[in-house]
Amino acid sequence: MDLDPASLIVGVIVSSIGFGLFLFGKKQARALQLCAGVVLMALPLVVPAALFQAAAAGAVLVGTWWLARSA
Repeated sequence: MDLDPASLIVGVIVSSIGFGLFLFGKKQARALQLCAGVVLMALPLVVPAALFQAAAAGAVLVGTWWLARSA
């Protein structure tokens, strides 16, 4: 686990977005948003670098948006 300030700040932001998406998916009973929220909350534990965290979070969010629009 990397403890540089950029990684910690990006991790908190990504996890916060994931928590919000998780709560939205739970309240609206939408499995896609619920799962995407769990992935975003766990992402900072798996991806150590801030740039890769931000890129992976962007990919998850764009993929969630695309799948929700196509359904």
